[in-house]
Amino acid sequence: MTDLFTPLLTPEGRALLDEVRGTDPARELAVATRLRRDHSAELVSAALGQARLRQRAAAKFGAEDAGRMFFTPHGVEQSTRASVAAYRAGRLRELGVGSVTDLCCGVGGDAIAMARAGIRVLAVDRDPLTAAVARANAEALGLDGLIEVRQADVTEVDVSSYDAVFVDPARRGGRGRIFDPEAYSPPLSWAVETALRARIAALKVAPGIPHEAVPGAAEAEWVSDGGDVKEAVLWFGTAPGAVRATLLPGPRGLRGRGLPDPEVRPVGRYLYEPDGAVIRAHLVAEVADGLDGGLLDPTIAYVTADEARPTPYATGYEITDHLPFNVKKLKALLRERRVGTLTVKKRGSAVEPEELRRKVKPQGPGAATVFLTRVAGAPAMLIGRPLDRP
Repeated sequence: MTDLFTPLLTPEGRALLDEVRGTDPARELAVATRLRRDHSAELVSAALGQARLRQRAAAKFGAEDAGRMFFTPHGVEQSTRASVAAYRAGRLRELGVGSVTDLCCGVGGDAIAMARAGIRVLAVDRDPLTAAVARANAEALGLDGLIEVRQADVTEVDVSSYDAVFVDPARRGGRGRIFDPEAYSPPLSWAVETALRARIAALKVAPGIPHEAVPGAAEAEWVSDGGDVKEAVLWFGTAPGAVRATLLPGPRGLRGRGLPDPEVRPVGRYLYEPDGAVIRAHLVAEVADGLDGGLLDPTIAYVTADEARPTPYATGYEITDHLPFNVKKLKALLRERRVGTLTVKKRGSAVEPEELRRKVKPQGPGAATVFLTRVAGAPAMLIGRPLDRP
């Protein structure tokens, strides 16, 4: 695979990449046929493939950077979103980190963010193609003075001369996503051992990591961007045992205070849907406390309250109707109110949102949100409208 990538770095390859930039997939065959008159079929195919990857990567890296970078299919899939990587790099800088070893660096997205924060980076990956792509990306973005890329087994790299360690182990295998942290490559236990030897360390893990798998020496942070949970990070050398949720953009941070589970309360006038990072971090109690609210059900992360209070950690809704689950009654209510734009959210319900939309057939100029959930253990429908975000 490296042999197919290297020609893209030549003057001919770079010129070809410029020529195929933004090629419409429907025109690829015609473009390839034309270009093969002057270039090898392999180089044309590689250039078009890279153009497709750059288009996919724009959502994570932004069009400007993605248009200059190089990618592999796996690299696009597994790379950290630039906004998340920049936040983490900023936190490392605030912790006084001037140099870091980026183990399992992939195509270099995190290394780029750290270098842009002024941190010197040793980026390591055992895959020759991935390391070559990371090196090309550092050069393409003018960061090769701060980023050294090394192709090596990360378990054999001496990290002792660096201020910090960042590890992003592979969490996908031949059969898809890996849920057992010990099945990561390298395993979480090895990453933790390495982290404990560093002054500062950050280990990227899956957001679904069980809380009981978090080492006592670590601070656990869950990060969302635009409401979507992106990752969890175990920090060492910061605040052992602490738990936090960080919401981007912002950042806005919510720290755990060890509060007990909120009480279950009757449905109030307002419902709050905590951000996914808050839920993953088990900090719903902290949100409920700030809203003077409680839970609709002990197993459901919906907070109910009697007052509308601004909070960045949850999306608020004014509830107009509380009904037992009944599709016919919902259909009649929506028809009466001429609701044509229906947002369906669910927690604790087996009903699929699209299935419900097909059954109620919303029509009209109005809009509403329906929550399919449980209230004190019973299936229920709550209808409402969103509050303005703070």
